[in-house]
Amino acid sequence: MAAVCALLVVVFCARSSWAQVNAMPRELEHVGVSEHLEGQLPLDTPFRDHLGKPVTLRELFDGKRPVVLTFAYYSCPVLCSMVLSAAVTGLKDVPWTVGKEFEAITISIDPNEPLDRTAKKRASLLKEYGRAGTGEKAGWHFLTGDSASIAAVANAAGFEYEYDERQKQWAHPTVLMITTPEGKMARYLYGLEFPAQDLRLGLLEASQGRSISTVEKLILYCYHYDPQGGKYVLVAMRVMQVGAGAVAMVLIMALALFWGRELRINGRSARFFDRSWQGARERVGVKE
Repeated sequence: MAAVCALLVVVFCARSSWAQVNAMPRELEHVGVSEHLEGQLPLDTPFRDHLGKPVTLRELFDGKRPVVLTFAYYSCPVLCSMVLSAAVTGLKDVPWTVGKEFEAITISIDPNEPLDRTAKKRASLLKEYGRAGTGEKAGWHFLTGDSASIAAVANAAGFEYEYDERQKQWAHPTVLMITTPEGKMARYLYGLEFPAQDLRLGLLEASQGRSISTVEKLILYCYHYDPQGGKYVLVAMRVMQVGAGAVAMVLIMALALFWGRELRINGRSARFFDRSWQGARERVGVKE
C-alpha cells in the first residue's frame, strides 16, 4: 500500500492534477502543492536543529544566498529518501556549493521526529553529497519542530501533507522548492529527479541581481520555466538572439583588429615616405 501511495503522490503532486482524478483515495485528498510564488515564509518560526539546538528560519536566511527547501520525515520507508537522494544527486552536479553560494533546509513533517534519526539522516546525505563536509557549517540544515511550526512553514510554501492513521505514515507530494535569500518562494521543481540544470537555473533565478557572472546571466536568459512540465526549457528565440549577439561581437572584434592593422601599416608607410622625401631633398640641397 505504501508503494502504491508513493506512486500516486508522485503522479498527482500538483494541485492542477488532483482535479483530473475521479476516485482519489481518502488519505490523499489533502495532499498536494499550491504554488505560492513570491509568498513569504514565516522566518521567526521556531525549530530545532539536528543537535536539538533552538533555531529560527531567520537565522538560516542571510539575505544574500538563495535556499533549497525540502519537506520530508526521516523514518519514511520509501519516498522521502528517494526525494532527498534525488536532490543530492542533482546538487552534486551544480557548480555552486551548499553552504557557500546557497543554503539548504530540510524540515521534518513529523512533529515526533527523534533527534538521533535527524542527525543520522543529515550525516548520511552530507556524506553522499561529499562537497560540504559534515560539520556545523556544512550549510544543509535538518530541522524538527512541533505541529504548529511545521504547519506554519508548510502552509506558507503551499506544501500539503496528511497523516495516514491506517498506514501510520505521512502522505506528501514530491517537490523541491527554491526560495530567495529573503525567504520568498521562487520556484517549485517536481518529481523524483531534479536535473542539475534545473537546480542551477532555479538558484540563479532566485539570486538574480546578486553576484551572477555574465555567462550565468546568459544561461538564465536562454531558459524559461515551464509550469506544465515543472522544469526549465530552452527558448529557441533567445538562443538565436544570444548567438546573433555573439556573432556580432566577433565581427566587431575582427574588424577592430583589421582596422588597427591597417592603421599601423599606413602609419609605417607614411613615416617611410616622409623619411624618403626628406632624404631626397637633402641630397639635392633643398632647404626648408
